[in-house]
Amino acid sequence: MLLSYIFTPSPVQAQYRPETDLQELFRDVQLLPVFPDSKTFADCVPLQEPAHILQAYREQRAQPGFDLKEFVLEHFLLPTQPSSNFTTDTSLSVTAHIRQLWPVLTRMPDESGGSLLPLPHAYVVPGGRFQEIYYWDSFFTMLGLQVSGEKALIQHMVDNFTHLIHTTGHIPNGNRSYYLSRSQPPFYALMLHLLTQEMGRDVLVKYASALRKEYAFWMDGAEQLSPATPTHRRVVLLPDGSILNRYWDDQPAPRPEAYKEDVHIAQESGRQPEEVYRHIRAAAESGWDFSSRWFADKQNLNTIHTTDILPVDLNSLLFHMELTLAEMAELERSPAEARLFRQKAKARRKAVLQHMWHEADGFFYDYDFVQGATTNIPTLASVYPLYFCMAKRRQAAAVAERLQQDFLKAGGLATTLVHTNQQWDAPNGWAPLQWMSIQALRNYKHEELARTIATRWITLGTEVHESTGKMVEKYNVENLELEAGGGEYPNQDGFGWTNGVFLKLISLYPELRPIAERQPALLQSR
Repeated sequence: MLLSYIFTPSPVQAQYRPETDLQELFRDVQLLPVFPDSKTFADCVPLQEPAHILQAYREQRAQPGFDLKEFVLEHFLLPTQPSSNFTTDTSLSVTAHIRQLWPVLTRMPDESGGSLLPLPHAYVVPGGRFQEIYYWDSFFTMLGLQVSGEKALIQHMVDNFTHLIHTTGHIPNGNRSYYLSRSQPPFYALMLHLLTQEMGRDVLVKYASALRKEYAFWMDGAEQLSPATPTHRRVVLLPDGSILNRYWDDQPAPRPEAYKEDVHIAQESGRQPEEVYRHIRAAAESGWDFSSRWFADKQNLNTIHTTDILPVDLNSLLFHMELTLAEMAELERSPAEARLFRQKAKARRKAVLQHMWHEADGFFYDYDFVQGATTNIPTLASVYPLYFCMAKRRQAAAVAERLQQDFLKAGGLATTLVHTNQQWDAPNGWAPLQWMSIQALRNYKHEELARTIATRWITLGTEVHESTGKMVEKYNVENLELEAGGGEYPNQDGFGWTNGVFLKLISLYPELRPIAERQPALLQSR
């Protein structure tokens, strides 16, 4: 039985990969840099065969007066943003604005080229610089699509992710060739449960083979772990025999979409570049790129050590995946397989509670398996064991108390308690973490705190929309007069998961509808 869950990578058809196909041209364009945002060139579409462009570059670069930017503009099509022509109707309420955005953020299946991986069905992108599908973003976007009655689009997005599993062996970070070496937080099982609410439990049988394949990807090498070889890719064997997961990336090289940034971080660190690149890419797989939760000194990116860490959120998601696989097996009348996955889920829950719960602090932390101790860095990842009902009631009560005392700010929950100028730290708040936290608290009957968080988040989102006409990627929840910042790029407009969580919270708390549907005042600069 176990043999059927061994990960076997699927062959991927030849796909343009700018970082390898363009070799020194790619490196030179990124390091000059020709474009302010490293992602721009990674998303450019070559107008000729990449080999021909590379040869032309080698022949021309030493000539007097050679201009690298002119060369790029001659040989590549710059990425377009189809939503760039969209103008906000400032007379609309925020909920009406979001519903107007869905078609603006929707891409058709025939839209491909360059590094973009073609998908068979329509899908929703986040917006701004992110003009491709993103894995974990999409679950939170789907929450809003559900409220908007876009059942067919939810089905299309699930089918796209299923297509990626069957063609690449996993769900990549996004549908770009340069994302193929990593995934993102595994929310596919949650998407399937969302689809069952619309289509019935037969969905679980229909997509069982795809979820098994995704599980095999995350658990690749688990059967071969031993005290002599306790790690392989995303799995780690602990001294007590527990097997837990970490984030990983198979390529120890600069990320193509953040090339110059990664090179500079590696240079500043004084460490082996390949080691730094691996940790950076693993953090990108986590979706929390970047956060103090991955930093050895809790402050500086050049101390990043992501692959030493067993994240509490990732292992909670895999607990839920194992329970979903058990449910699928029951529907398929395979009781032995169902028992196997329930045992795996039970063992994972025991390991999470044993290794990631800090009794004295009353909080869940990530676990540094190299040091053999929790990281003791408080983050909103702590809510995941509550979201999936893994925590004991007294643990949930302690987490709720900590959220109220330390994380709750004027605009919602801060991501962490430290200011590092990284986007996944204070003072920023993010829609997906508000949703996970609110639902986590509701699971353990902490209704008042959940409602307070929702109210503050909806109020902040509404006020930002009224003053800017935008729904943005992240928000400053501490100082409501300032925009969110930090990280490698400016705050983005769009924005898929913000829209989705906003609509879902309004449906969950109808008493907040008057806030979200009030008529906007005259726009003022924020």
